[in-house]
Amino acid sequence: MDQRDRMRAADSDREAVVERLRTALNEGRLELHEFDERAAEAYRAKTYADLDRLLTDLPGVAPASRSQLAPVPPPAAAAPERGTVPRWLATIWGAWAAAVGINVVIWLLVSISNADLAYFWPMWVAGPWGVILVVATIGGLSSGEPQRWADKQARRRDRRRRRDR
Repeated sequence: MDQRDRMRAADSDREAVVERLRTALNEGRLELHEFDERAAEAYRAKTYADLDRLLTDLPGVAPASRSQLAPVPPPAAAAPERGTVPRWLATIWGAWAAAVGINVVIWLLVSISNADLAYFWPMWVAGPWGVILVVATIGGLSSGEPQRWADKQARRRDRRRRRDR
C-alpha cells in the first residue's frame, strides 16, 4: 500500500469517482443497482484506496480520438411514445379534477339545501391551481417532460420487477 492509498479523499475526489461511475452506467458497463451501490460507497469512502477499489473493474476513459469503440451517433430528439402525452396529462391533471369535482359536489349539496346557488366558492380551488397547471403543462410539453416522465415510470417498473424476482 503506497502513501497515496492511505491519504484521505476530498469531496471533489468522491464526486469525480461518482461521475466516472455515472459514465460507466451510461456506457452500459454497470447496471443501475450496481451504480447505486458503488455511488453510496464512494460517498462513504475515506481514503483514495477506498475510491480506487470502486473503479478497478472499469476501463479508463479514453478520448474519442483514441477510442477503439465505434462512436455512437447522438440520439435524435425522440418523439414521445404513443399515449405518453395523454398519460402524462392525466397524471398531472387528475388530482386537480378530483379535488375540483369533490368541491363542486359539496357546493351543490350545500347550495341546494340552502336554496342559494349564487356564490360558486369552488372557483378558489379550481382557479389558482388550474392556472399553475396550465403553465406547468405548456412548459412541460415544450421541454419534452412527458417523455422524461414515461422513462422514469419505465425505470420504476423495471426496478420493481427486479426487486420482486
